Amino acid sequence: MDFITKLRAVWDKQNSALMLGLDPDISRIPTHYACTTEGVYDFCRDMVDACAPYVCGFKPQIAYFAALGAERELERLCEHIRREHPSLVVILDAKRGDIGTTAKQYAIEAFERYGADAVTVNPYMGFDSIEPYLEWKDRGVIVLCRTSNAGGSDLQFLEVEGEYGRMRLYEHIATLACKKWNASGQLGLVVGATYPNEIARVREIVGPDMPLLIPGIGAQGGDLEATVTAALSFGGNALLINSSRAILYASGAEDCLQAASDVARKTRDKINQTILKIGKVHT
Repeated sequence: MDFITKLRAVWDKQNSALMLGLDPDISRIPTHYACTTEGVYDFCRDMVDACAPYVCGFKPQIAYFAALGAERELERLCEHIRREHPSLVVILDAKRGDIGTTAKQYAIEAFERYGADAVTVNPYMGFDSIEPYLEWKDRGVIVLCRTSNAGGSDLQFLEVEGEYGRMRLYEHIATLACKKWNASGQLGLVVGATYPNEIARVREIVGPDMPLLIPGIGAQGGDLEATVTAALSFGGNALLINSSRAILYASGAEDCLQAASDVARKTRDKINQTILKIGKVHT
């Protein structure tokens, strides 16, 4: 089953567009977990199991694991998700941005070592930084477009003149993604929840079917209702709303799993309520 088909199936099965970001900060993990790489694995595994009923997938951020020397634990975690929750998607948040054989090695890491369904990539070096990942026909490639950080405007709001006319750089990336780069139908875009107007603009450009991975809900301050409304404003229903810290660290005590589960359920329900409010449903 290819990535887009798997996404559509899991949206229907789970009735959820919520992604749980797995960003294990060892300084914030509750103290009843060991302060070791094994403790990181135990914490993330338990969070996955507690929140699985309310999400469509998981987004492990590779840097949090690599900084601790916990790559093997990340492998085990991805294996656990595939074994225990096989219908849910795994998006490796790596933001890789190289070309040629180096990019191919990053693709092998994401798709073969970790078994991810999709990976995030940086398009700064153009299509050459995306093409190697497309050799894996059943996997997805999620391209950075309009990111949630304030400094993203330093480059993403620059006006450029290209083959599709004069537009801002993030609009140009979205246009390239849908008109030129996505011949195989494997692409999605990252658009931050902190900029709902730009979410709506990207949806207008790419149309209703391209998945939008939207980080920035919760700890980064993105407004959930405004985000969902913007993402659906031009008929789109392919969205992945990511929340990480607001769920993972809902409690620092022994009730952390129940607290995380409760926040995940409430977040999913608020997303669905907004979808219903504006008259859209997943298909």
